[in-house]
Amino acid sequence: MQYPKIKAVFFDIDGTLLSFKTHQVPASTQKAIEQLQRQGIKVILSTGRSINSIDHLNFLDFDGFITFNGGYCVTQENDVLFRQAIHPNDIKSVLNYTKAHPLSFSLMSEKEITIYDVTPEIAGMYAHLNLPVPPLVDIDKVDTSSILQTNIFIGPKEEHAFMKKVMPNSVASRWTPLFADVNPKGQSKQVGVDIFCKHFGLDITETMAFGDGGNDITMLKHVAIGVAMGNANPEVKEIADYITTDVDDDGIWNALNYFKVI
Repeated sequence: MQYPKIKAVFFDIDGTLLSFKTHQVPASTQKAIEQLQRQGIKVILSTGRSINSIDHLNFLDFDGFITFNGGYCVTQENDVLFRQAIHPNDIKSVLNYTKAHPLSFSLMSEKEITIYDVTPEIAGMYAHLNLPVPPLVDIDKVDTSSILQTNIFIGPKEEHAFMKKVMPNSVASRWTPLFADVNPKGQSKQVGVDIFCKHFGLDITETMAFGDGGNDITMLKHVAIGVAMGNANPEVKEIADYITTDVDDDGIWNALNYFKVI
């Protein structure tokens, strides 16, 4: 079988590059990325995390970074290719909503991450991701024009009504029942893929991506080869071109070998 000639590979972080069990990048994944780089294939990070939450992966020497689910795209040389903030009215609406309803949320900008109302469940989630709990936000001092992403800690059943009422200019995606990533409408990891294809002069037919969560779906459907990790959510596996083994069972290495990319 003739597979596409891959010139760029996009990687999600949590549950894809990073193991939830060890909080490390498996040795086989490091080896695979090094092999891609030796072959001149672009290696690009694609995450819902903030630009400030990926420093521990810099040793992998990525060619670019899609962060905030496509809202902030930056090159290895720190050239910002794209930046899109959430509509200020939606952030103001969230802040007003909390005055009458219990709600936990985090606010993310290029400079900082802050959080409102930390429950034990939320503290446990940050521990699961091996991240510190952000400092508490002063809602009276929020720059509503600077927020690139917010995490709203509501369940899937409450999400639709909340978004329609409180954040109508935004879109929600999720990889966990605990919270939704919220970004500007029309924004996704797919947007980030297109931005880097344009930057590097690549066609979408020359791309491959790996992911495991709901916020990876647009990216996996868009690239030539979309790979779901063995530990991926069911809806991710359903749309993927290929399902590899778990992150802890050499999933990235196995898929790159299967498609003869390395």
